[in-house]
Amino acid sequence: MFKNLLGKKTSSSNEPKEVLELREKISKMNLTEMKTYINNRISDLKVSSQGLVEVLSKLTTEDEKTKKFYIKSDDNDTKKKKAFDLVISIASNKQINLAVSEQIRVFIELYSDMIKEYDYNHKQIYYSRLKKALQVSLQNISKMSTIKMTSDYLSK
Repeated sequence: MFKNLLGKKTSSSNEPKEVLELREKISKMNLTEMKTYINNRISDLKVSSQGLVEVLSKLTTEDEKTKKFYIKSDDNDTKKKKAFDLVISIASNKQINLAVSEQIRVFIELYSDMIKEYDYNHKQIYYSRLKKALQVSLQNISKMSTIKMTSDYLSK
């Protein structure tokens, strides 16, 4: 019943072809293309909760070859700002589920020092905005689960 809200994933060997294709397409995207995908403006790709997880995984997973994360402290400020804005956009997306919220939490933890440094240097409030976005995403999940439970109860 709550599989979609909880973001249950199947094992990688049982993943459908569509998920593997989505993962491949997202792995080739830059931040601007990911933002376009999140806003559902790519004609051949419809935004999904699995896609949101893949985008956040790209931002939070260490590259096996280079042993570096997607965003580095020496990256230019524009790239950092785009990444922060992307995560805030993801948090307000309608396809959000618990797995996506968990990835947002991982992003905030992983990049907290970089976010705070960016805020200090540019007189911004991204750290508090990201934490607020996470809080709102969890509230939205709670509302969706309540609606789902009510709908299921009424349909019986």
